[in-house]
Amino acid sequence: MNSKSDEIQMKTNDHKKLGRELDLFTFSDTVGKGLPLWTPKGASIRRELERYIVDEEIKRGYSHVYTPDIAKLDLYKKSGHYPYYKDSMYSPIEIEDEEFMLRPMTCPHHFELYLDKPKSYRELPVRYAELAKLYRFEKSGELMGLQRVRSFCLADAHIICMKDQAKDEVSKVLDLIEDIAKTLGLIKDKDYSYRLSLGDRSDDKKYFKDDAAWDKAEEVLREVLISRESKFKEVDGEAAFYGPKIDIQMVNTNGKEDTAFTVQYDFVMPKRFSLKYINENNEEIEPVVVHRSSIGAIERIIAFLIEKYEGYFPTWLNPVQVKILPVSEKHNQYAMKVLYKLKEKNIRVEIDERNETLGAKIRNSQNEKVSYMVIIGEKEETSETINVRKRGQKESVDMNISDFIHDLKKEIEEKSIN
Repeated sequence: MNSKSDEIQMKTNDHKKLGRELDLFTFSDTVGKGLPLWTPKGASIRRELERYIVDEEIKRGYSHVYTPDIAKLDLYKKSGHYPYYKDSMYSPIEIEDEEFMLRPMTCPHHFELYLDKPKSYRELPVRYAELAKLYRFEKSGELMGLQRVRSFCLADAHIICMKDQAKDEVSKVLDLIEDIAKTLGLIKDKDYSYRLSLGDRSDDKKYFKDDAAWDKAEEVLREVLISRESKFKEVDGEAAFYGPKIDIQMVNTNGKEDTAFTVQYDFVMPKRFSLKYINENNEEIEPVVVHRSSIGAIERIIAFLIEKYEGYFPTWLNPVQVKILPVSEKHNQYAMKVLYKLKEKNIRVEIDERNETLGAKIRNSQNEKVSYMVIIGEKEETSETINVRKRGQKESVDMNISDFIHDLKKEIEEKSIN
């Protein structure tokens, strides 16, 4: 965002404009272009999404791991990423006569983790997942708010499996993605769509040469989409260098299409890393790898959600779930008592103690798009109740504090789309 005039020209639901208005994130030229700084409010949205996805993946058989944000350049030469993606990587860092690099992807790290111990066919599929910080050098002219940045967190995973397990694993990934999308209020074929991204066989510099493997991989992904009766379009030249992929595409408020989530079939990395498992006959067999991102880059999905909801987040994601509005300063003590009760239940709550009229406090809360306003005056303090006004409603209701907390916790835990 370069000037006030730029901001005026933006659409009202542009995430860059709303991000500033709602105090969710910012950028600093001193820190560097494309490196977002998350405010406390923006960080609360991110934290909710991260907790949700980790818990959801663990329930579905993923093993969450941690691997370093930096590795020796040799790792990316071994994987083949360095020659293919060299221009979008940061320059190597020399330390004690060795070259290291900020990682642009997680897969080589997970493969080295897999190689730590021999694996039996009984252990497959192995599903390593990680909320991974990645770093890619995007050109200045291509940077755009949170949708295209140089530092991002990817909800990444690599499923190492037998070839006859691959189709089922890809379908389970799409189950996960569609369930996540539903929880976020995203509608298939409206908010997102499927694209089968194929390789260009004639481009040996961009794509690994193995026509038979490409045929098999594309067939697996195509059959999964057809069996699920999913609408999709096929596009040449959009595959990864190691195999085809199913991309989940979303369009931002300015009409630009981006990949939000992805599922990739990889027949190259098992060869490069000599990935093996021991079958029932005690033979070493090469597996395949399914790369996938369940919720995509946290930065990008938050940008989409800001624009979809125009800042009116569902309560479970809203940075401020409750705003307490004392009618006057003499009610601040009781208001603080209510605040502590809500905080004890992990509800994100703020209090407006300014010496302003109630009308001004209500307008401010509406501009902040909080989910609930709790108004406290003489009547509420005397009866030890609260007056609750839900976002988007003109009428308010008197409630017992414990009843309000019970209803609110239920709404948050069920991740209701309100």
